[in-house]
Amino acid sequence: MTRRENTLSLLRRRGYEKVPVDFNLCPHLEEIYKARTGGTQPYKEYFGMPLWYLPPLRLEDEDVSRFYPYHPNRDDRTVIDHCGVGHRSTPTSMHMSQMLHPLKDADSVEQILTYPYPVAKKEENIEWIRRDAEEIRRRDYLVCASMNVTLWESAWYIRGMEPLMMDMLCAPEMAEALLDRITGLACDNARIYAQGGAELLLIGDDVGMQHSTMMSLEMFTQWIKPRLTQFIQSAKAVNPDILIMFHSCGTIQPFIPHLIEAGIDVLNPIQPECMDFQSIHEQFGEQVSFHGTIGTQSTMPWGTPAEVRREVERNLKIAGDHGGLLPAPTHLLEPEVPWENILAYVDACIHYGG
Repeated sequence: MTRRENTLSLLRRRGYEKVPVDFNLCPHLEEIYKARTGGTQPYKEYFGMPLWYLPPLRLEDEDVSRFYPYHPNRDDRTVIDHCGVGHRSTPTSMHMSQMLHPLKDADSVEQILTYPYPVAKKEENIEWIRRDAEEIRRRDYLVCASMNVTLWESAWYIRGMEPLMMDMLCAPEMAEALLDRITGLACDNARIYAQGGAELLLIGDDVGMQHSTMMSLEMFTQWIKPRLTQFIQSAKAVNPDILIMFHSCGTIQPFIPHLIEAGIDVLNPIQPECMDFQSIHEQFGEQVSFHGTIGTQSTMPWGTPAEVRREVERNLKIAGDHGGLLPAPTHLLEPEVPWENILAYVDACIHYGG
């Protein structure tokens, strides 16, 4: 099998010949990668990672100045993104920032509905995605698209988490207006990616915390599940074979059956500090595949290279010969991760079963 075929077969639980690798480096570790290897090519190419992500969609209006009225106190440390969300950095924030929510003070449905949400160009995006997808497949990569802030997170980024939670409990018409608008736009974007030729669509909404879910199961099934189902159906109506990979950090075990019912194909990241992969696999391994399982709060930063190898090998053994697990660090690798542990992870994947 080619690299792309091998990855598709693994994610569809149809067996595999080689274990792929996949990880993301923070800017600090990118500099270490360049120093250690000479940095002549992007690290994802250097390590032969099979998932190649398309650029973001082009928008009808790229000018973020239309969001300035929602941020009257912005300063030169504030960057406004394409959704109108502000990100304010500090001298010690490294690659993280404080988030500023443009609709945090909204008190009417009209304010929700008249907000200038970003709208993607349809035909232009489909045209360039088709060209890029053909080239990505020619280079033997899996054509991937990222919408990793999809419904719930897109909504609270704009509204603020506490105000949106309060809307869901006390002002449902406000929450419905925002979530329905976000869902409609997300469905449009999913159809564009699917029509353009994306083979895997990464979506995500963090609904878990370290030791519990972020909301009750009742709230999840009322507010998130129906809209997530609608979103996934919009992509699969265009391309039934597209793989949907859903990301949520934290503890989400009660939600997993509902995510499967909604139509996800791959679940990421299964944080070992929050959920036990063996237990999760025993319950759901015949219904969904997994990406992740290698701890970025534990093994990758604080373990030894031998412990990294053992975690990779243990989880691949749990998944079995038919695949269903692309082992990967569960989140962005931060500065604390030793370079030797990254190499140990790669080595464990490459030589598994050999």
